[in-house]
Amino acid sequence: MLCISGYSQQWSVKQANDWYAKQPWLVGCNFLPSTAINQIEMWQSSTWDEKTIKKELDWAADLGFNTVRVYLHDLVYRTEKKAFLKKMNLFLEFCAKRNIKPLFVFFDDCHYAKPEMGKQPEPVPGVHNSGWKQSPGYHTTLAYEKNTISKADRKALEKYVKGVLTHFKNDDRILGWDVYNEVGQSGNKSTKLLLDTWEWAWKVRPLQPLTACVAGAANNDAKKINARNSDVYSFHNYSSPEGFRNSVAHAVKEAKGRPIFCTEYMARTTDNTFQNCMPTFKEKHIACWNWGFVDGKSATKWAWSSRKYKPGDAIPTPTTDPKTVSTDPPLWFHDIFRLDGTPYKKEEVKFIKEIISKK
Repeated sequence: MLCISGYSQQWSVKQANDWYAKQPWLVGCNFLPSTAINQIEMWQSSTWDEKTIKKELDWAADLGFNTVRVYLHDLVYRTEKKAFLKKMNLFLEFCAKRNIKPLFVFFDDCHYAKPEMGKQPEPVPGVHNSGWKQSPGYHTTLAYEKNTISKADRKALEKYVKGVLTHFKNDDRILGWDVYNEVGQSGNKSTKLLLDTWEWAWKVRPLQPLTACVAGAANNDAKKINARNSDVYSFHNYSSPEGFRNSVAHAVKEAKGRPIFCTEYMARTTDNTFQNCMPTFKEKHIACWNWGFVDGKSATKWAWSSRKYKPGDAIPTPTTDPKTVSTDPPLWFHDIFRLDGTPYKKEEVKFIKEIISKK
């Protein structure tokens, strides 16, 4: 199953491996500055926080991270295209000075619907990712699936993908592009938008590799589409050590010789830890990005179980009264550093630095 028109310029297995052979062991995190609750707040001009981004990228570089995975948002491009592209270029400058290459994400079906520009939701105490917004959002992907989306909205999404890729397609400061995160999560189907996104990406065919997670997509159609179109195979895993080992073995089999990215992992409450995962990633030369970095407005130190939602919800329902929430959960779910830059667990930071630096 290729894209709707059958249009494809997927790298061959050899091309993918030739590219991968030139890379170091790729290790990093999913990056969102602590002062942003979501992708919109990170990128829009009114809340762009250059000082915090630089400071926290310094912390990433000090760990030895050489890549970060970063979410974009279609609304920011649609509303302030020139400023958005300028800030992407600035972010690339900040990363390049620290020998970090970003993997950028276009669309995302996770968490909450109804994204809007401007003032973003305030964090709900004790709730995981309480203000994260889908891109383009549940109601837009639903309309896309039903063919009721307006021509203007469809064209805006196409311009977003093609415009960003065309602007940066030859930029070697960029590691790659993750075209769609976790298709079908939060009740979205999104298959038609996924197919079109692949087609738009292939028509630009950037210098950098294209991918989208297979283990992480919520329906079989999306899994097949991503597996059959990605230059490099990517997956997510937050499970127990046994489940993690099984997931890696499955990825190695399904990748069919292509390089492998694990673009999300690390959940302490399931024992999916740096110590339990990183040695396998290094042994099998799998690129890896843990979820979470600094304990900030996204509050991903709290587990998924801290909130509940229905498809199309704009905000979460907390599972406990936010007024009664303590400062910290008994065990952090994600994140490495506290807001002042001190490690949540010193032994983790020591381990990360050692395994990255060890030849």
